[in-house]
Amino acid sequence: MASDILGALIAIQGEIKRSVGADLSAFAQTGDWLNLAAVMPLGVLFGAVHALTPGHSKTILASYVAGSSLSVARGICVAAVLSFTHILSAVLVAVLALPLVTRTLVGAGRAPLIEDLSRGLIALIGLWMIARAWGFMSRHHENGAMFGVIAGLIPCPLTLFAMVLAITRGVPEAGLVFAFAMMLGVALTLSVLAALSVLARGRLAWLLARRGTTLPATGRALEAAAGLLLLAFGLREVFL
Repeated sequence: MASDILGALIAIQGEIKRSVGADLSAFAQTGDWLNLAAVMPLGVLFGAVHALTPGHSKTILASYVAGSSLSVARGICVAAVLSFTHILSAVLVAVLALPLVTRTLVGAGRAPLIEDLSRGLIALIGLWMIARAWGFMSRHHENGAMFGVIAGLIPCPLTLFAMVLAITRGVPEAGLVFAFAMMLGVALTLSVLAALSVLARGRLAWLLARRGTTLPATGRALEAAAGLLLLAFGLREVFL
């Protein structure tokens, strides 16, 4: 079942790439902004669906939010910051033509150095959350926005693809418009995920409280578990 869903998402992503390529190529030939504007709502939908495919830090975001003390509103803010950084990093890599981008067929649309930096910092955040859970650090001053920036440093491959294509067609402005639409779509999906993670954390805390576990103890356990997940993910992605 899971493999079927993943296969369907990958197939949809392939269709998205073909559609994006066709739309950007058409704009390069006609320069018709009205036609480009007409497909931007589809760009938002593309971003929302694309964010469901592997990557986009969904597991990282859910782990962090579930293990933190953030409210639903602040969790959504973290998701928005992550989405903005995720898209912006792809735009900057394409516009500045950074030599960090892998140009091979296998690794096209990736920036390994930036990705390793992001994952290394995520591992450090995991250690920080574990230390807070064990009482070695203050549990105040939750900086979710900084986490969103760090987790979003991994560039969005579809946005990078679109930006490089738009630049090679001589219409970088069209790539920027598409990137903005993508950002809205990605933010929509990740915001729903963040809100659900906060609600799930609250539900779990309520269930544990009924079994006699205190709320502070539950919070520390959730934070420690989230820290371990982030630490394991960061180390695995950097060294494997």
